[in-house]
This record gives sequence, structure tokens and C-alpha cells, in this order.
Amino acid sequence: MSMTLIGLVAGMALGFAGYFGGFGAFVLVAALGAIGFIGGRFLDGDLEPGEFFRSRERGDRRR
Repeated sequence: MSMTLIGLVAGMALGFAGYFGGFGAFVLVAALGAIGFIGGRFLDGDLEPGEFFRSRERGDRRR
């Protein structure tokens, strides 16, 4: 499945949640979608848990 199609489905889900459930439902669906996305990236092996918790050294600044 292409990223364009995934984005379309996610946008439609957020639109339906916002229309039928209001702003609170929109935020809930967006937050759960982000959690699911990050979980999927972990399961695919694209992210490592240590990437979120390691400290930056003075010479390793990312902008």
C-alpha cells in the first residue's frame, strides 16, 4: 500500500471523527493514529527504542 493511500485513509478517518464526534474525537483519533504509527515503525524495525532515550553529545547536534 502506498504512503499516499495511507495518508488518504488517515485523513478520511480524521475527517469523519471530526465531523461526527467533534474536536475531542478528532484529537483522540489523531493521537491513537500517531501511537499506532510509531508502534508499527517499531515492529517493522525502522525505529529503535534507544533512539528516543539516548543523550546527545555536544558534537552530535541535529537541527
